[in-house]
Amino acid sequence: MLDPYLLRNELPSVSKRLLKKGFILDIALISSMEEKRKILQIKTENLQHTHHNLSNEFKQSNLIKKENSFLKQKVIESSQNLNKYIKKLKILKKKIDDFSSLIPNIPDDDVPEGIKSIHNKKIKYWGIKKKYTFEVQDHIQIGKKINQLDWESASKISGSRFIVMKGGIALLHRALSQFMLDLHTIKHHYVETYVPYLVNSESLYGTGQLPKFSDDLFHINLINEKKYILIPTAEVPLTNLFRNQILDEEKLPIMLTAHTPCFRSEASSYGKDVKGLIRLHQFDKVELVQIVLPEESKKTLEKLTFHAETVLRLLELPYRKILLCGGEMGFSAAKTYDLEVWFPSQKKYREISSCSNMSDFQARRMKSRYRKKFEKKTYFPHTLNGSGLAIGRTLAAILENYQHADGRVEVPKILQKNYMNGLDFIN
Repeated sequence: MLDPYLLRNELPSVSKRLLKKGFILDIALISSMEEKRKILQIKTENLQHTHHNLSNEFKQSNLIKKENSFLKQKVIESSQNLNKYIKKLKILKKKIDDFSSLIPNIPDDDVPEGIKSIHNKKIKYWGIKKKYTFEVQDHIQIGKKINQLDWESASKISGSRFIVMKGGIALLHRALSQFMLDLHTIKHHYVETYVPYLVNSESLYGTGQLPKFSDDLFHINLINEKKYILIPTAEVPLTNLFRNQILDEEKLPIMLTAHTPCFRSEASSYGKDVKGLIRLHQFDKVELVQIVLPEESKKTLEKLTFHAETVLRLLELPYRKILLCGGEMGFSAAKTYDLEVWFPSQKKYREISSCSNMSDFQARRMKSRYRKKFEKKTYFPHTLNGSGLAIGRTLAAILENYQHADGRVEVPKILQKNYMNGLDFIN
């Protein structure tokens, strides 16, 4: 949620900055609603003042045992009129809030202009792409050849965009999650957290997935009418741990990590990467979340992104770092870096992590605040999150980058001893 002050006092500037995301703000509509709100607000406050005076006058007349039916009737009418305007104001405020909830976060000034991936800015490249003396296969072919990625069984028991893993590949999938968690907790000092996989709509509203992106979520409606939604990312439960809370400044930064399955209907991604591990309905991810002081968030984004990069470096997977243009960024993000890993079968880089600074956008929606020492006033912290990493995509990148001519897949050295029971090849 944007700061209401901006929508009331800096509409032209906000509208111009939102164009960077390809979002056209209806200035006329919000200005009209805001003007009506001001009029109703003043009218309601005046009525409250009048009603307060009449009530006090009536109380005084009662104290002196003076019967005053005329004054009593005025108090009743005043109360009814006041309640009518309070209701009108409440309805209008709800309409303004609903409108505001669909406005995305404002991009930072250094976010590139543009609405397509060609406008993203390449920041850096890391690693050396391997040269192969044989015909490179993609991870789907590799998994089928060694009979450890089973798409047919997954389709039979669930449908398309699901996977069954077996043997060494299943072990590698588990090893990657443990390796990532150990790295982020031991070296990067995040606190490992176990969270629910089912959340309520308030949680998804807080992080910005609702109301706009409802179709991309899996909804569960039970007989008792309690509605739950499967998490699209651990960002949702981790960040919402601080919904409706006032934190002490001394407790910031808060750094949390969690390994969870993620569930996405991919309703808006029809026809994209329908095969393979790139875009599944259910996949695993290790998520990084930080809650920080506003003045620290820009620096924190660089650190958090490097924490995700460290996973790729230790796995020796070539990657590049991209600064997303406005139109490619998420709804809640003020600035986003994507990390893209090299896929030799496609001869291209593919996204494996997205790391974003949400500024105070999510905190405002969640009513999450912090208080400075010796101050009564509260402030909104900044929230950040990133994939550290998406496990299925990391697995796919390893299968392709570490493939051998005879069909075997070499296990990255960092995983062999402590995470793969000494296994150096999957075959």
